Amino acid sequence: MGKSVLRKDKTCLNCRYVVENRFCPNCGQENSVTRKTFYQLFIHFFEDLTHYENAFWKTIRNLFFKPATLTKEYLSGKRLSYLAPVRLYIFISFLTFFLITVFSVKDSDLIAIKQVEAKPLSQDIKENGNSKLGFYSIKELDSIQKKGSKTEKLSSFQYWVAKKGLSVLENNSKEEIIEKFRESFIHNFPKVLFLYMPVFAFLLWIFHNKKRWYYFDHGIFTLHYFSFLLLITLILFLSDKLFSLFNASGAISFISGLINFLGISWMIYYFFPAHHRFYGETRLISFLKTVTLFFINFVVLTIILLFFAFYIFINLH
Repeated sequence: MGKSVLRKDKTCLNCRYVVENRFCPNCGQENSVTRKTFYQLFIHFFEDLTHYENAFWKTIRNLFFKPATLTKEYLSGKRLSYLAPVRLYIFISFLTFFLITVFSVKDSDLIAIKQVEAKPLSQDIKENGNSKLGFYSIKELDSIQKKGSKTEKLSSFQYWVAKKGLSVLENNSKEEIIEKFRESFIHNFPKVLFLYMPVFAFLLWIFHNKKRWYYFDHGIFTLHYFSFLLLITLILFLSDKLFSLFNASGAISFISGLINFLGISWMIYYFFPAHHRFYGETRLISFLKTVTLFFINFVVLTIILLFFAFYIFINLH
């Protein structure tokens, strides 16, 4: 029904190769008439959309309920029935952080109302007298740095960090710092996650047979695993937003808590069956590697996030 009309000329318009059948054997382009009626255009769009939807939902089902299936299918050459790993990750990543940003705008509006009469955090610290820095303003810091004793003066790096910190405290209230930090974290975290994937794949490469598994294989596994983590994160976020629309009650709190518990538990457990099924090792070996990889990734990711948090803080205005 939706097949395009073939051109009488057998020369491929894309690569000039001779096309004997419908598709060019050299580049794969269909040798069809380029100018189409509205009806043909509509049918072509509908077919592409239906194919994409079928591939998308089949991919999501396997990603969510069948750990490592997508990776094994992709590496075995069965690729047309599923979304490509990179496209899948980009789509889920974009959807996750877009929706989180959109729904967070309303929350930031409420915070902004509270910030109208809020005092700078440095003033609040000074009034309560709980500063552990020994100074409450940049002016006081500069004075100590110029006229203080050697024990009072800071090193160049310490002075730079302290001045950056005081600048943030003097120009923002506590609520503003939290909100700006949150916005910057949401905006930049996808980049951090994307940059961390090669590290995750590299750790997998270290722990497995180099002759049997290429770094590319670990990379595909990582793309699918991170796509799963983002998908669960999105589901839990939307679930919390949905339940927040209802009046708080014991039943609502229980259901919300149960969904969060099941989602987080599945996130934690998912890596073990995915690792075991994909790499085909015994359950004991797979479990030991899983635990070790979890620990190493936790330490490395914690260090990266601490540096990331520090970077966000010193760049607040």
